[in-house]
Amino acid sequence: MASNPSIRLAIIGDLLFTTPYASQNGSRGLESVSAQITTLFANCDLVVANLESTLAADQQVATEPRVLGTAQQFDSLIQAHINVVTLANNHAFDALDEGFRKTSDKLNELGIHAFGAGNNLTAAQAPVSLTMNGVRIAFIGAVATSTGMGTFAGNDSAGVAPLETRAICDQIQQLKTSHDHVVFIPHWGEERFRFPAPDQVAQGRAFIDAGASVVAGHHPHVLQGTETYHHGVITYSLGNFLSNPVYWQDGDSLTWDKFERTSQIIVFELDQEKITRIEQVPVFDDGTQIRIEESGWGEKCLHHADNYLRQGITPARYAKEVFRVHKLLPFKSRLRWDTIRRLRPKHFKKAVKLFLNN
Repeated sequence: MASNPSIRLAIIGDLLFTTPYASQNGSRGLESVSAQITTLFANCDLVVANLESTLAADQQVATEPRVLGTAQQFDSLIQAHINVVTLANNHAFDALDEGFRKTSDKLNELGIHAFGAGNNLTAAQAPVSLTMNGVRIAFIGAVATSTGMGTFAGNDSAGVAPLETRAICDQIQQLKTSHDHVVFIPHWGEERFRFPAPDQVAQGRAFIDAGASVVAGHHPHVLQGTETYHHGVITYSLGNFLSNPVYWQDGDSLTWDKFERTSQIIVFELDQEKITRIEQVPVFDDGTQIRIEESGWGEKCLHHADNYLRQGITPARYAKEVFRVHKLLPFKSRLRWDTIRRLRPKHFKKAVKLFLNN
């Protein structure tokens, strides 16, 4: 008897294709992916990534940092077997409309499907619709205003699709009438937060209730939890898959710590009716090679991220995370002996009081 039609889908985190200023050569591309991961991707029907980069152009947005890649880095998408990307992120228009056009043309040249941004609102909201092995699947993406994105698509202007919960739920419901599965990829949340906000949890579950099989988020640049909800799966942030430095024009750069270099590949097997299998594969980018993390560190990070969700995301817990990211982490990053020696007991008492009150 013939087996049910099914597909194997892998979704990964942020691809930070970057280029130092005053250089024509980009940082690493996906040639840095290990043979083990390349084999995993080659055995999938679809591999989806957040392409958080754009090709450079003469004009750029005023705000920094800008995430600008090269054609050679984009070519490495094929080498890594990535065949679908979301452009729904807050760096898709770092080189304005010309950069977006060049990026779209390059992806078309490579035969890579893209969604989440377009020359107008209709194009930005349009799904990538594919039928493979008898399974019909649609991908859509959108960007939350809280990410700092300034270029949202309009009726006659290019940009990314806006994350409007009711409109996206309606779109999911409509797509579900003609597709076996709908995958929604939001760019949302706060950078470096270890878990989502309470309203994100409500949003994610609303998208599943509307008919999505998978909600897979980006933007925090760190792992956040994954949960099964009714018939679907929500992973709130996949983290950085390719953790290149992000450069400022003055020569400074943003680099990533061990936790920020840890991400996951989430692999689904889907038949025409449901998700039949889920696998979470921890990944680590050491700055030279992206590999499956096998020391136990990656599994520990995944466990902690999932455990935050199991414990429940209350407003009080989220407020403490706001304090940790917005107050403690910047303070820690600025610690130098000349500042430490000026600290007095009253400073520590104030910090503890603020933490407990939040």
